Formats: sequence, C-alpha cells, structure tokens
Amino acid sequence: MAKFVYGMQNILNIKERMETQAKTEYAQMLGVLHDEENRMQSIVDTLNSYKAQAKALASGVLDIAKIRRCNEAIEITEEMAKNQSVRVKIAEKNVEAAMQKLTVAVKERKVQEKLKEKAFEEFLHELNAQEMKEIDEVVSFNYNNREDDIG
Repeated sequence: MAKFVYGMQNILNIKERMETQAKTEYAQMLGVLHDEENRMQSIVDTLNSYKAQAKALASGVLDIAKIRRCNEAIEITEEMAKNQSVRVKIAEKNVEAAMQKLTVAVKERKVQEKLKEKAFEEFLHELNAQEMKEIDEVVSFNYNNREDDIG
C-alpha cells in the first residue's frame, strides 16, 4: 500500500514551533503583567497606610516633623504609583501584542493543517482510483481468460 507523505510537513512543523513560542511568550507577558499589578497593589497599600498615618498624626498631638516626613513619604509613594501605573500599561500592551502574535501563529498553523488534510483526502482519492483501476484490470483479465477457456 502507498504511504502518504505531505510535501510541506516541514512548514507545518515550523508553524507548530512558532505557535509554541508564541504561547510561551504570551505566558511570560502575562506573568510580567501579574507581577507589575502586584507591585502596583503593594504601592497603593503603602500609600493608604501613609495616608492613614498622616490622618492619625493630624488628629493627635501635633508633631510637625513627623507630619512633614509622612507627607513627604506620601508624595514619594504617589510618584512611585504613577511610575508603576506606566509599567502596568506597558505590560498590558505587551500582553496584547503577544496575544495578537499567538492568534496569527494559530491561524497559520490551522491553514497548514487544512492544506495537509486536503492533500491527504486527494491522496486517498487517487489511491481509491488506482485500486478501482486495478480491480477493473483483474476483472477484465479474468473475463477474457474465461472466454478463451470456453471458446
């Protein structure tokens, strides 16, 4: 029996590897985004803590030096929050880009798989046609030999 060999199997293999790489990159970008969001949450928690501390300092016995240090810490932490917000947005854009890359890689792999399926169906059709031809030849040969035996 004939063996099916897909001529563009190497291209399909490359597309599968590209998809795997895109999946890995997407997972890495999601991890980075998660880390950046965690850092942002930590900064926000710290900021809220400083604000609560400033409120407590303002309501008790006034210690100007402590209030000033707390306000400076709030300003610094707010600046850190702004910077971290930018990092989170960059990480989100990287995730979107990785997702688009992954989508393209999946589509390209699926196209190659469809082409392989069509090539296999064509192979089966040709194989079936060849088998039918051989059967016809055998039947024809047997019929002709039987006539020679009879006549």
